[in-house]
Amino acid sequence: MLKKQMETYISKTLKGNSIELHTEEKEYAKKHQLLTDDITIVDKDNTTRFTDAYTELSNKESEELIKEESAAFLLQPIEYLKTNKDEFLYFESSWFNIIGVEALSLEVDDVFGTYNAMFGLRFQKKMGDALKAYFTKEVQGDIGTFSMMFNQGDGLWDVNFALNGVKGFKEEISFNEAFNLIYHFLFSLNETMEEEQ
Repeated sequence: MLKKQMETYISKTLKGNSIELHTEEKEYAKKHQLLTDDITIVDKDNTTRFTDAYTELSNKESEELIKEESAAFLLQPIEYLKTNKDEFLYFESSWFNIIGVEALSLEVDDVFGTYNAMFGLRFQKKMGDALKAYFTKEVQGDIGTFSMMFNQGDGLWDVNFALNGVKGFKEEISFNEAFNLIYHFLFSLNETMEEEQ
């Protein structure tokens, strides 16, 4: 799935003999020889990846919208969610289509106090064991580090994992850095699943 998504992305964004790519996409394109030698790759700063994302804050209990946020909000530390435990952040980005992720929510878990990312993941049901093996290996921590269940209705894996258990996580990071960390983590997941098929 990732290779097909990357080929589509490259065909849409290639301008003449040059293309702008973020780190993950650049490394993937080189590794899988998706670009010819005559194409120049211009490095795109990962901090700009989510400038056009749709972001809103909502109440955890009622799911009532509190406020739509601009890209500037993403520069705030994610500790905002610890201060406002009754809120969650809903996040949509076209970048998540590449890695098979439906809209994502981020909140602080009331029981464990962890920063939990929740989303739908587009993988076939038969990939369950491989997905669980990846999360078990890559998300460090105790009870409550991740859960996943296949949703027959929409054909997605409902995933919930503690961002605290991902390598590179620090509580001082901004929302933007957190979403980049999640993106990188799930891009690597896609690569791993692709290699195992």
